[in-house]
Amino acid sequence: MNVGLWGFLAILALVFEVVFATGAFVYTKRLLSRDPLPLSDDVGSFRAVLRKLRKDEPMADDELDLANQVIGDRRSFLAYCIPAAFFTMGCFYIFGSLEHLHGATPSERTFLGVIPMITSTNLVIQMRKSARLKGRLKKRSTSSARPQDETVPTTRTG
Repeated sequence: MNVGLWGFLAILALVFEVVFATGAFVYTKRLLSRDPLPLSDDVGSFRAVLRKLRKDEPMADDELDLANQVIGDRRSFLAYCIPAAFFTMGCFYIFGSLEHLHGATPSERTFLGVIPMITSTNLVIQMRKSARLKGRLKKRSTSSARPQDETVPTTRTG
């Protein structure tokens, strides 16, 4: 069996696809097996909580817990296995198509694998955007740990 460069790259992409798909399976299994927070059952709650965090709006303790969970989930190494699996799926399709052509001119159909590659890139960008909120969340949680009801009495002179 004579495997060319494109065939070797297709086999390599398939191996990485299996690894990343396994990581994505383990990650989603962990997410589904944990107990949900009460606020997480509402439709659009993740987006609303992250929007409040981005705009520095006041948040309740439940919202802070949900924001902490969402940001922690999106910062996880296993979370990046999902877009990596999409990306390697596109690579496998392109390399496999190029190997199948045996040097003939590729058509547009060959490059349909670019679609999951672009999609996975967008997914990583969105995950990084929400993962960057970790600093704001730390700032918010340390400021909410201080007692808010203690006021310093001011004296007026005059």
